[in-house]
Amino acid sequence: MEDKLSIWGLVINASFVVQLVMLLLLLASFVSWVMIFQRRQVLRRAQNSLRDFEDRFWSGVDLSHLFREVNATPNQACGAENIFRSGLKEFTRLTKQPGVDPEVVMNGVQRSMRVSLAREEERLERHLPFLATVGSTSPYIGLFGTVWGIMNAFRGLANVHQATLASVAPGISEALVATAMGLFAAIPAVIAYNRFSAKSEWLMNSYETFADEFTSILYRRVHAAA
Repeated sequence: MEDKLSIWGLVINASFVVQLVMLLLLLASFVSWVMIFQRRQVLRRAQNSLRDFEDRFWSGVDLSHLFREVNATPNQACGAENIFRSGLKEFTRLTKQPGVDPEVVMNGVQRSMRVSLAREEERLERHLPFLATVGSTSPYIGLFGTVWGIMNAFRGLANVHQATLASVAPGISEALVATAMGLFAAIPAVIAYNRFSAKSEWLMNSYETFADEFTSILYRRVHAAA
């Protein structure tokens, strides 16, 4: 009886539907943990590279020299660098045209940086919807397995002359394992989603602030040249 009530025994002796629910939750948990570690690495690299690039940008280095440096060794993990590269590239291209209006130059630069910002937002928020889905649906999937297991346990009482706790304990226990697995899959996914969403939002705010500051620098430069 003790072997049947062990976790492994409950999983092995569970009904097919409950086993299917458990397998689905186990797979969702595994994939979400893979994405959690992957997103953690991406966001950490983005945060460190942002700090390093801003130190270089505000160190007083010539922008053309910095542009050549980042073009020679581009760091795709750095959103601010990607924004800087796209903005200055468009600025250089437009200012080389004779008689171009400064407002046309700035509009082109802002459009180019908005595209880069959108790409960075997409990169930072990749896989977050999956974590949100796992976090919100796993408890209900586990609850479905629980309801199914309890239903089978009570259906089994129809063939028993005397209903005792021992006769329904295995069925109810296997049903509760499905609920536990649902929570096991959901809780880390919800925590990771909230943490990564906050960090992504902070990075995007930093990128937008940098883009605004860089736009002001280019605005002064193009009007001074004009």
